[in-house]
Amino acid sequence: MLRQIGIEPDEILAPNIDESARPGETPRVYAARMAAEKLAAVRADAFVIAADTVVAAGSRILPKTETLDGARKCLNLLSGRRHRVYTALAVRAPDGRVAAKTVMSVVGFARLDAQAVQKYLDSGEWQGKAGGYAIQGLAASFIDFCSGSYSGIVGLPLHETVSLLRGLGWR
Repeated sequence: MLRQIGIEPDEILAPNIDESARPGETPRVYAARMAAEKLAAVRADAFVIAADTVVAAGSRILPKTETLDGARKCLNLLSGRRHRVYTALAVRAPDGRVAAKTVMSVVGFARLDAQAVQKYLDSGEWQGKAGGYAIQGLAASFIDFCSGSYSGIVGLPLHETVSLLRGLGWR
């Protein structure tokens, strides 16, 4: 996604952190904590960007789906309703200063029939996706409403990323 806005990352790392939600943790707080913990897990004398995206149905944090059954449950839960997507972003400058922001978007799904759900599941696109879908793929046909940051829903709010980087002195 960074390449889309002309930023070429030197390296892309997947920090090994515990991504379990804490009891009673809200989706917004959870997303911000995950981004901060990912940032803290990476040591570098360079600009470092960390982000985490959470799909929330009410106060419920939907999982990054790993099983067919989990994806089916998420899609059925989201069918015919609006949900929130929180993407938290944390950026550290080479001098150690940190800036962070959480972006909230709202996505509405049309009512999905069993055939549409099955066709999506058969695609495999749901694997590892928060809430069991990728808005930038086949699931785009499910979306009847979207408000907020499209790139945030995909996984990295690009406008906010550039704003935080510039605020920390990146040129």
